[in-house]
Amino acid sequence: MCYFIFMDDAVWTMPPPSDKAASLAAALDLPVSLGQVLINRGLDDPEAAWRFLSGGPSGLHDPFLMPGMAAAVERIERAAADDERILVIGDYDVDGILSAVMLHRALSSLGAAADVFIPDRLRDGYGIKTAHAAAAVERGARLVISVDCGVKDLDFVRAARERGVDVIITDHHQPGPEVPEAVAVLNPALPGSAYPDPRLAGVGVAFKLIQALLARSGREDGLDPYWKFAAIGTIADVADLRGENRILVKEGLRDLGRTSDPGLRSLIEACGLGGRRISESDIGFRLGPRINAAGRMGETDLAVRLFFSASPAETAAVAERLNALNARRQVSEEKIRRQASDRIRSRGLADRYRILILGDEGWPRGIIGIVASRLKDEFLRPVILMSYDGDKAFGSGRSLPGFSLIDGLAACGDIFLSSGGHPAAVGCTLERRRVPAFREVLNRVAEEGLSRETFRRRLRLDARLQLAEIDARLWNGLSLLDPYGVGNPRPVFLAEGVDIIGPPKRLQGRHAKFLVRRDGKTFEAIAWERAAWTAAVSKGDRVDLAFSLQTSAFFGEEQPYLGLAGLRRSS
Repeated sequence: MCYFIFMDDAVWTMPPPSDKAASLAAALDLPVSLGQVLINRGLDDPEAAWRFLSGGPSGLHDPFLMPGMAAAVERIERAAADDERILVIGDYDVDGILSAVMLHRALSSLGAAADVFIPDRLRDGYGIKTAHAAAAVERGARLVISVDCGVKDLDFVRAARERGVDVIITDHHQPGPEVPEAVAVLNPALPGSAYPDPRLAGVGVAFKLIQALLARSGREDGLDPYWKFAAIGTIADVADLRGENRILVKEGLRDLGRTSDPGLRSLIEACGLGGRRISESDIGFRLGPRINAAGRMGETDLAVRLFFSASPAETAAVAERLNALNARRQVSEEKIRRQASDRIRSRGLADRYRILILGDEGWPRGIIGIVASRLKDEFLRPVILMSYDGDKAFGSGRSLPGFSLIDGLAACGDIFLSSGGHPAAVGCTLERRRVPAFREVLNRVAEEGLSRETFRRRLRLDARLQLAEIDARLWNGLSLLDPYGVGNPRPVFLAEGVDIIGPPKRLQGRHAKFLVRRDGKTFEAIAWERAAWTAAVSKGDRVDLAFSLQTSAFFGEEQPYLGLAGLRRSS
């Protein structure tokens, strides 16, 4: 492994060139640099690499491989045949809302009487509460199906059964020591699960249930209405984009910009994405946050209305409201981030703790999770932020790769009133007086699981690539690697000895723009959120660039540019 120290003091690593890269690239008719990228992703076998690059719907696993699937399908079929009302209960984030929308539509298409209920983030907190069993009865439900939640909600399942209501759990979060006694629990994260792909988000598990229901009804080709929702939910939940998740996202992104769904169409237009190809970044930074804003700002019903109305006028109005809520969320988020960051720096908390845990009465519950994610990147520490309400503390945390935050919470014993999540993100509730003890216990756990090396800022480069090698063949090869995300990051290349041929410029006061050239090839290079870099180099300097190849829409046309991750003066 090669190591480089760059201008921002980050340590960048690059694997040595593999002697298999050339033969792998030749077998796939790709440039050698992309052969190295595939090897870096663990794909050194031509057949496996080709499946990764070209895989489509035929690569989906048999849904009945998931434990509990047959029992779940049989109970749903019986409910539809007996005209029993089914209540779908979903989590309040993008993953849960779109899972509920998908499953409701599938159940309705099969003739079942279905309803949807999304608990309120601020009033109910995470998970399905015991009181929701009474709500199911009030709605006349004889069967409840959870989506993206429920695997730890033992009390709710017991309360529902006592009222004569059956429950099917579909979830992807880590279970507790006991699994609910439901009709079926569909969760590839269950210990001992034989399902081939444990990476599915909640929307992916719901998709598998729909796939099974359609297969049993002889409608295997009926998945078209669900790909786009599955893609949005998978990306918004920051799921690993390998295996079935990659297939869901690839198929869902196809023609997403031309969807005929009224809710999606209105949301796309409200985001300014109409008439263009929609990428995974557009979902992660524009579509997803607007759906999430409903729950974060206490108006979860808006997101549900968006996808249950057939009126373009109503969906357009709802989408604009979501736009406004998202703008408010951004303002509140930045205010909290500044407050928390100032507190961490002024008190030296990053020097004292491996995991940062802090809270405030003025921090809204719906926003602390996304702020925790930003602080995690800023301080290179797992972060849990707390919203204090009376004698309760409601926490939301985000972790670094290599440290499972949900396992860390499990090691804290009975300190919580409730908790849940997965390795990268957790939620918890505890008595406010126990927050100091929680901070100390979790940091003791982190002493073993988080080394000081984890806190070094790092960037992993894939391969050397000179500007002269950037041609149509390379772009075509990169298009096969899409979509990018966790498990398949956008490739980062190193170009050495590049000349800066124009004065560096600031864009919007936040970004840095350079005009660079090497061997007769000229490109614009943009460093997002790195305006200070314009003062570090000048026209005429020779530099090394760490970059990814990206495009931007300019007057309706895709223009290529180098997305800079860093630069240094050439030695």
